Amino acid sequence: MALMINEDCTACDACKPACPNQAIASGNPIYTIDALRCTECVGSEHDEPQCRVMCPADAIVANPDFNETRDQLQAKYQALHA
Repeated sequence: MALMINEDCTACDACKPACPNQAIASGNPIYTIDALRCTECVGSEHDEPQCRVMCPADAIVANPDFNETRDQLQAKYQALHA
């Protein structure tokens, strides 16, 4: 399942550099996550989504519109980094 940023976002920019897929963009007023690029860090060197680790506002949640398995997230990561 890809992630999304909710209205609790403070636009602090902590999440954006942590994303290995460059899926996070600054928005107005809150940041956004491109669900087609988000793999929840599956495939990267991290065991958990780094944007969630870095977010001081706990504003990053599961995106209910993108229900993906771990295998699908891994395949997406591999396609992005091929």
